[in-house]
Amino acid sequence: WQHFPTLETQLNEFNLTAIEAMLGSYTKLLFVRDPFQRLISTFMQGMGSSPSFSSFVQDVLDSGPHNASVTWKPLVSLCQPCLIQYDYVVMFGFLRQELGHLLWQAGLPVDSLLLEFTDSQVQWTYSWLSEQMFSELSLQQKQQLSHFYRWDLSAFPFSSSFLSD
Repeated sequence: WQHFPTLETQLNEFNLTAIEAMLGSYTKLLFVRDPFQRLISTFMQGMGSSPSFSSFVQDVLDSGPHNASVTWKPLVSLCQPCLIQYDYVVMFGFLRQELGHLLWQAGLPVDSLLLEFTDSQVQWTYSWLSEQMFSELSLQQKQQLSHFYRWDLSAFPFSSSFLSD
């Protein structure tokens, strides 16, 4: 255990044997969110300097996936789901149900911890907002975004994503 990482240590700083030992000793949990919703959230939080959502999306596309900010970089390149066997993948929009299951698995009381947790309203808001923001984009931008996030769309079941079409 003396060779295991501190908070400042990156996993890629270890050899493959140490990485496998570390990953095998942890329960691995991955939270995923529709990439289009991640873009909207980033834009709404003012993390992009663009005046409109369409110009923000163009900036994202121009940066390319390799130079992208971590806030909108494709998830597959951040979390390596093909290399790391995650024990749980939790989808935004189903957090209440999935977290309830995880708490139950851990032997913790479920109902008392999730009373205030309501993500269905958030999901409805993002659905409406996604529709509005998506309508601002050109057909070319929509196609480029779908290509930009193609591996995320293949790896995770974002069936209601505007980018899936």
